[in-house]
Amino acid sequence: MSRRSFPLGSGLLYGLYQNRLRRSLTKDVVPGHVAMIIDGNRRWARQAGLKTAAHGHRAGAAKMREFLEWCDDLGVSVVTLYLLSSDNLTNRKSDELSALIEIIAELADDLSRYRDWRVQHVGSTAGLPEPLVAALTAAEQRTADNKGLHVNLAVGYGGRKEITDAMRSIVAAHHADGGSLDTLADLLTPDLIGEHLYTGGQPDPDLVIRTSGEQRLSDFMLWQSAHSEFYFVEALGPDLREVDFLRAVRDYSRRQRRYGS
Repeated sequence: MSRRSFPLGSGLLYGLYQNRLRRSLTKDVVPGHVAMIIDGNRRWARQAGLKTAAHGHRAGAAKMREFLEWCDDLGVSVVTLYLLSSDNLTNRKSDELSALIEIIAELADDLSRYRDWRVQHVGSTAGLPEPLVAALTAAEQRTADNKGLHVNLAVGYGGRKEITDAMRSIVAAHHADGGSLDTLADLLTPDLIGEHLYTGGQPDPDLVIRTSGEQRLSDFMLWQSAHSEFYFVEALGPDLREVDFLRAVRDYSRRQRRYGS
């Protein structure tokens, strides 16, 4: 994918502005966990006059590798990428879905061989084709001992389904221990439910970013984002620039997180 070109003068000014933004973001203001809803890939392909949505999805996947580099270089510890929802599995046309699944499998493999990143699948394997499950599993196993950026790939993911699966897991574990329904009710706490989510053991996202100007969660990290900050970017997914990301982090750094206080 070609990079956006700028006239000499504007490119220089852009670079200076981007570097100034980056220098202003000290480690203490950088979010520990950033979640990204990449949106607008299909619109990008249509606007570019491309024949299929797959061109947009492939450009979006390439942009997500760039995005992870930006996060890693800035000192972010965990990034969650929303790549394929459980709703997509039933609502997308079969030809587009097949191409998207192939692109995600390639992305998982690529990321698992880059830097010292640890890749983890967060989502359900129900409805996912075996080659994609195999690619996600292989990426997890290949990077299990890596200590760098933790990359969550939300594939076959739905926030409501995640909470449902967590509750089923809690009930099954309680039953296996010989517990009763009465004692289960006493045990249920937000912390216990959080431990049984797909992201169990991870910090909740500090910042959730969505591209394409849409301002909705689309069933993404409903539980984990209870206290997250949100930032919506007008750029379509493949057009996201590093300066857009840095502005999002700068905006986050200026907010006062109250946590209900």
